[in-house]
Amino acid sequence: MKKQLIAGVAVLLAVTAGVSWFLLKPGESDGRLKLHGNVDIRQVSLAFEGSERIAALHAEEGDLVQAGQVLAELDTRTLRLEIARSRARINAQEQALLRLKNGTRPQEVEQARSRFEAAQAEAQLAQLEHQRLRRIADDTQGKGVSQQRLDQAAARLRVAKAQVQEQRESWTLAKIGPRDEDIAQAAADLQVSRADLDLLEHDLARAQLKAPTQARIRTRLLEPGDMASPARPVFALALTDPKWVRAYVNERQLGQVRPDQPARVFTDSFPDQAIDGRVGYISSVAEFTPKSVETEDLRTSLVYEIRILVKDPGDRLRLGMPATVYLDQAPGAEDTP
Repeated sequence: MKKQLIAGVAVLLAVTAGVSWFLLKPGESDGRLKLHGNVDIRQVSLAFEGSERIAALHAEEGDLVQAGQVLAELDTRTLRLEIARSRARINAQEQALLRLKNGTRPQEVEQARSRFEAAQAEAQLAQLEHQRLRRIADDTQGKGVSQQRLDQAAARLRVAKAQVQEQRESWTLAKIGPRDEDIAQAAADLQVSRADLDLLEHDLARAQLKAPTQARIRTRLLEPGDMASPARPVFALALTDPKWVRAYVNERQLGQVRPDQPARVFTDSFPDQAIDGRVGYISSVAEFTPKSVETEDLRTSLVYEIRILVKDPGDRLRLGMPATVYLDQAPGAEDTP
């Protein structure tokens, strides 16, 4: 009796397992379409925008990286020196512009007036000296003063008069203050310097290579010390989302496929774990079956590519992995003979 009970339980378990297997992995016999395909993943090649030597790499092949994570850095010593010089130049220009906007101080106006008066006094002395020598020359009929002394006195008088004119203009400008054009020019020069600093700081930010989204490092192509450039990728990334299974259907099966049609995906690595998906793309152009298609009866046919988008939060699917897809029967669809 005990042996019969054990045998009955074993049969019941076998039947239950068979029913579960049938429900979990349906086939065309219950109106569901079975397809074979391969997992496809978008890939990104990451390169620096500028050319400089690589200072450090912060990721290894196989690492899962997050959006915004710093993966590599360039040598920025020269760039930081240029930024410091640019900031010093901006500081000097800001002070110069402030002086122009504030105008001339009363003390500076007074100094300009004093210089003008001193120049006037020098000119008066030079004129008196020139007149004295001229009178001596006239009284002595040119014998009391040499012509050289007369020429030197005349030259000193001309220089003194020029100094008076120059100091008069300086005093006038000091009283008037800086021109609006000078202030505008200084402000424009300051704006140019600030734009140059913004560009340098932008270059400094670009010296860090960041992950654009969550992805897995497929290949590390360069190493610290290598010369980076926009034409030399540093990393190749495989995006974790979206992922899809690329499969092919023939003309007879095409009528059973609709956009957003639910699907279940199985792989040999996880045969008992279904991954939910949906039809995200159906090609409108027929093509000869690619060599990678595993189903023998499709290899000489004209087929249509379809893509089943899947969510893979556990990151189980790998690029190129074979997969089996089961599509629910589309409403109103029939398998055409």
